[in-house]
Amino acid sequence: MPAVTHRGRGRRTINEINMVPFIDVMLVLLIIFMVTAPLITPSMIDLPSVGKASRQPDQIIQIILGKNESLEMKIKDKSTSLALKDLATTVKSAQGARESAAAANSAVVISADKNVKYESVVKVMDTLQRAGIQRVGLSVQLAN
Repeated sequence: MPAVTHRGRGRRTINEINMVPFIDVMLVLLIIFMVTAPLITPSMIDLPSVGKASRQPDQIIQIILGKNESLEMKIKDKSTSLALKDLATTVKSAQGARESAAAANSAVVISADKNVKYESVVKVMDTLQRAGIQRVGLSVQLAN
């Protein structure tokens, strides 16, 4: 309800907002935040870090997932097409063609067409990880 003043012969209302209660509420909230802020313990978030590997991979096996979800394995310049059920054994045999220390240091990179469902990429990655292949990564192409 607006305040009414008596001036002269008539009554007029004051069309101003009283700022005092607003300032009082803001000061109380400020004091509450200042008191509770030191009591809140900051949580630590473990973010993944990207760094250089201690050693570059001896062999890079590239798995290419095409538009129609066809799989192709590429080692250096040699490429072979394969099915998802044969993927793990084929990659294991490609790693096993070298000695066991080199097989542990060979990387598998999955490259997929941008129109392929994400589910298909995850199936390929899951198949490789269930087979015990240690270094599985995704190929990323930066857009210009």
